Amino acid sequence: MKREDIERLEKVTGKLEGLHREISLLAKKSSNDGLNPFKLKLVNGALASANEILGEEHQPVEGFSQFDADDVPSNSDATVVLAIYLEELERYRSDLLKFSSGIHWYEFEDGTKLQAAQPKRLKGK
Repeated sequence: MKREDIERLEKVTGKLEGLHREISLLAKKSSNDGLNPFKLKLVNGALASANEILGEEHQPVEGFSQFDADDVPSNSDATVVLAIYLEELERYRSDLLKFSSGIHWYEFEDGTKLQAAQPKRLKGK
């Protein structure tokens, strides 16, 4: 693993968290309304980046890679998919972490280490 891989993982996770937060607000107001083309492009771009990072082994939704622009997803559809992707990204991140003496870290190919935040959803790691 390289430092760039972790930076990419954290950047994509941040994008998905922001999109999830904002689209969740829209879903509370009008869950069945469709995403506009701009938001759909943002969501699909973030999902494509997440798919590259996760690969087939960690595919969050079997048979799904992004939303079809011709079949516009609702706000609630997007919220559900984004939540599933966030869970899988966190699981993937957790699997990359090393843990000792109460500290979590990433260990890179060159032997350097970078302290990391505790996994959000997986206890005991």
